[in-house]
Formats: sequence, C-alpha cells, structure tokens
Amino acid sequence: MTMALMARLVRDHHPIAPFKAGPDYLDPAWHREIAKRPSYNLDTFMVGPQACRSLFHEKRGDALGIVEGVMGLYDGKTGVGGVGSTADLARVLDLPVLLVVNVRGMAGSLIPLVKGFVDAADGFVIAGILANQAGSKHHAQRLADWLLDHNLPPLMGWMGREEGLALQERHLGLTLPGETIPPDFHRLADALNLDWQLFSQRFSPTPAQGHLESNRVEPLLCGRTVAVAHDAAFNFIYPANVECLQQMGAKVIFFSPLAGDPLPISSHAVWLSGGYPELFAEQLATSPTLTDIREFGLRGGVILAECGGMMALGNQLVDHHGISWPMAGLLPIRTTMTPRLAGLGYREEVSGVRGHEFHHSVREPCSLPPAFAMERGDPGLRLGNVRASYVHWYFPSAPQVIADWLGASKT
Repeated sequence: MTMALMARLVRDHHPIAPFKAGPDYLDPAWHREIAKRPSYNLDTFMVGPQACRSLFHEKRGDALGIVEGVMGLYDGKTGVGGVGSTADLARVLDLPVLLVVNVRGMAGSLIPLVKGFVDAADGFVIAGILANQAGSKHHAQRLADWLLDHNLPPLMGWMGREEGLALQERHLGLTLPGETIPPDFHRLADALNLDWQLFSQRFSPTPAQGHLESNRVEPLLCGRTVAVAHDAAFNFIYPANVECLQQMGAKVIFFSPLAGDPLPISSHAVWLSGGYPELFAEQLATSPTLTDIREFGLRGGVILAECGGMMALGNQLVDHHGISWPMAGLLPIRTTMTPRLAGLGYREEVSGVRGHEFHHSVREPCSLPPAFAMERGDPGLRLGNVRASYVHWYFPSAPQVIADWLGASKT
C-alpha cells in the first residue's frame, strides 16, 4: 500500500521523500526504486527522537514526506505505542497517520477495530483509513459509509485483491530490486483507488523547518579511507551510515567481493555490512577479495563486520542446503543457516552505539574474546583490530565510538 501511494504520487508529478520506520533495509530499497531518491530510516530508539526530527526535515525538504510504518501501529520495543513504534514516531514527528486495514472478508467489524485504534492514539491523529484487499467498489463504499456514520476517520483509498502485484519474499523478507521482475509501478498506482480531493486536503507538504538541531558530527575520520563492501551479497547499508562516515571526514570507497575486486590499496579500515552471503557462497568461496581481507586483518587492519560480513570472515558457511563453503578464514568460526529466525531485537553497546539484530543463522562458539559489551544480544568476537557480530549498527547513534572502532586514533 505504501508503494502504491508513492507510485501514484510520483506518476502524477507530486514530489515525495520516502522514509521507513524501524531498522529495515529491504523496504527502503523498493522506496528508492519508485521515488528515485534514498529512503532514510527513522526510529525513536535506534535513531533517537531529536535525530529523527532533524533527519526527516533535512531529507524531506519541501517534498511530501511519506513514512512507511513498521509492524502494527502500536508495536515497538516496549509497551503499547512506546519507543520504537510507528505511533511513537508519529508523535515525535507530529505527523498524521494513514491506517492500513486488511478488510478481506470484513464488514461491520471494521468499525470497532478502527475505533480501538483511534481511542488508543495519544499525541497524534489517525487522519484516514486505507482499505487493503477490498472485495469490490461496492464493498469499499459500504466501509466508507459506516466510517462516516460512526464519526471515524474517513476512507481515503482502497485496493482490491490485485493479481500479479505481490513481491517475492525469502528468509529475511522481500527480495531486492534487480533480483526479480518488479511490479508494474504504473499498474500499482492505478490499483490504489485514492480519493485525491480528500487526501490532498489532509496531507500536503509543509515548509521545511530550518531551526532544528543539525545531526552534523566532528571530522574524527579526516584523512582515513574506509572501504565498504557493496554488492548483491553485502548490501544492508543505512544511507545515514555512509553519510556519517563522510561527515566525519572519511573517504568512502565501495568494492565488490562478489566481483573479486581487490581491496583498495589505500584502505585504513574495512566495513563489511550484512546481506546475503549464503545466497552467493559458491562465488565468495573463490573470491580473491576474501583473501585480501584475510591478509588485511592478519596485518592488523581495522575491520568492522556485521552479520553477513561476519559470516564471510569465518572458516566455513553452511548454506540452507547443508553445503559447507570455505570463507575468508580470518575468524575461527563456522556459521550455519537455520530454517527459523535465530536472533531478533534492538541492541545497545555499553558505549551508547545502538543497532538491531535479525538473522537466520547460528555461529559455533569459539574462544575469541567478545567484541562488544551488551546486556543482551550477540557480543560478537574480536581478533586484533577485527570486530564482528550479528548486530547491524546505526553509526549516527554514537559517531565518536564508531570512529574509534574504525581506528580513528591509529596512524
């Protein structure tokens, strides 16, 4: 529904700025495919309230900001509508909410459901309803009439049970753009029956706010080059993380282990993000890039590896078919893919860096010391200047610490 709304506005030449609530890499990739601009993550726990406000207004400019929610409206880190929830983000950003309701097989039950959501709203307003999987135009009209009769937020749009518009999924969520035939965005826009007059009355761009505190950071990495793995196997990268490195003065160079790129010779540090190394284990097993990374680490090079990046540094990776593939051999570990979710949740290091853990694999225990100090979650492994764990870190949550992890104090 979010993609349909974005596609409709883009098709009709209304400038939009996409955002995603919560720690997610896949939805923002699809946002970017439609909007042709980066989609930034907003999260009142991981990013923080003030930083969310600054980031939203800075990246939105004068466009209409559209924030796709996460989970249910009131689901978050704790409580009902607490920190980390879409409700808390709406409250912090002072944004009206469009509530998406799956109305398949639903008639009058829509009213108590919507009323419950509206009554629970505290500090924000549910301004309208989007009905998903409506049976027909007549069905949608009946729902609209009942909402009006009960003085509830109006039905602003609806989508039927459209064939051929579903996105393919796998163990970590949606597939990425470029991996599969995308839906026809023009057809997607047409599939959303939007009451444009009502929508434009309640949702319109407001002037950008210039008085908010900036998220700028000190140039702690000035003169240092950070090599960032970026390809189909390693692509779980928040745009704000790259910008944070650049704002700290780092020169960011992207390279592809899948393509066998040599590690940039000027690299002072390497960042191996998460992604899908298990889907490309055969190619990675023979990649000369992993050999370069192994030698770099053994020479004392600084490496920060997250989830899939950590898996690629081990001795072996066992894929979903039970086939074991050799990896870089820098860390004395073997990771094995699992049929079920093996780790999920927000994480915070004692230094204040925040992040998120979400993976379908397990790592065999080893005797290396922990890389991070945390109350919960994967403390990771440390070998010399190599830090690795299952956690995906949000760099702007503590830029000074990230700079230290990437060797800011080293010559």
